[in-house]
Amino acid sequence: MVATAVAALLLTGACAAPERTTASPAPTATATAGTGTHSGHGGHGEVAPPPKAEPLRPSERFVTLELPEPYTPKAPAGGIDEYRCFLIDPELTGGAFLTGSQFLPQNTDLVHHAIIFRVDPKAAKTAEEFDARTPGQGWTCFGDAGIDDGDWVGHWAPGADETLLEQKVGYPMPAGSKLVMQVHYNLLATGGGAGGTDRSGIRLRLADGTANLEPLDTAQLLAPIELPCTSRESGPLCDREAAVRDVVKRFGEHATGMVTWLNQMCNGGKPPVASPTQHCDTKIDTAGTVYATAGHMHLLGRSIKVELNPGTPDARTLLDIPAYNFDDQAIRPLAEPVAVKAGDTFRVTCTHDAGLRERLPALRDLPPRYVVWGEGTADEMCLGLLVWAPRA
Repeated sequence: MVATAVAALLLTGACAAPERTTASPAPTATATAGTGTHSGHGGHGEVAPPPKAEPLRPSERFVTLELPEPYTPKAPAGGIDEYRCFLIDPELTGGAFLTGSQFLPQNTDLVHHAIIFRVDPKAAKTAEEFDARTPGQGWTCFGDAGIDDGDWVGHWAPGADETLLEQKVGYPMPAGSKLVMQVHYNLLATGGGAGGTDRSGIRLRLADGTANLEPLDTAQLLAPIELPCTSRESGPLCDREAAVRDVVKRFGEHATGMVTWLNQMCNGGKPPVASPTQHCDTKIDTAGTVYATAGHMHLLGRSIKVELNPGTPDARTLLDIPAYNFDDQAIRPLAEPVAVKAGDTFRVTCTHDAGLRERLPALRDLPPRYVVWGEGTADEMCLGLLVWAPRA
């Protein structure tokens, strides 16, 4: 997964070795599956089929969309990962709310994860023109949706099925809105070459636009990755600068910008400190209500936590996954919605373990590397997600 439109949420950021707090946490959504037992990726495990849809609620309907034709992914720049964006049209002639969604991966040997972005009618026109100018189906989109004004309204990763919130909330979908479906394909099993086709789809749960629902948004909390090789590993990519150049080679110049920006935002631009645990604080500039959380890392992830106002008397833990499992990345509704105010601080903390590299079939044959933020399966991320309703 990747960061997009995060600047609208941020005022300040700071990261360092995580502090401990003795404040009593709020009820926590916790996963207990142990890291190292997950299947990894590249055909070494199986993704269960999506569960049967929950019944429709008043004013809701289903709309199921799929790629118009099978797509054959091929990783650029000699890599093993491709991010491809596809424009799909729910054909909305009136306003609606997106109250739930279930991504339907057709080829789970290739599909690593997916993010769904909403684009308004004006941006949809721009996306149509861009799609028409781009050879083949869809367009390459490392970093975000590849177009301006894409708002995150859904995602899928292993274990992330449709999550329905009990509250009267939904993502607004004005008439004429379209969706960009960003699919991350991992071609580890084929060394970056063509490895079959995919025709994934998505099932949308849409409520009538006249329903009295509170508008949702997805906020992203990011922290840098500065994970050195273990003492048992050696090789040219164990040098940080060489590793950064390799990420840029595979994903483009924006990749080094992401690494630099995270360090600037979270560490004041000081020299990065190599450590398996990193955190970053995000101060929000608007009030709102948080309804659910999720956490995303890749295969070297050990634990992830999201806290509200850490180190203060009103500190709360919103998400705590002490034993991260790549195959369980479900959205976790909070036991009770949490109200936040302008000036509050969110902290995301992630711990990664380079030692897992030699234990996972998906990674053990790759050269060891100093790991920074990157979009490939062999790279890493630290991303907390908040499903919330901001208030102007």
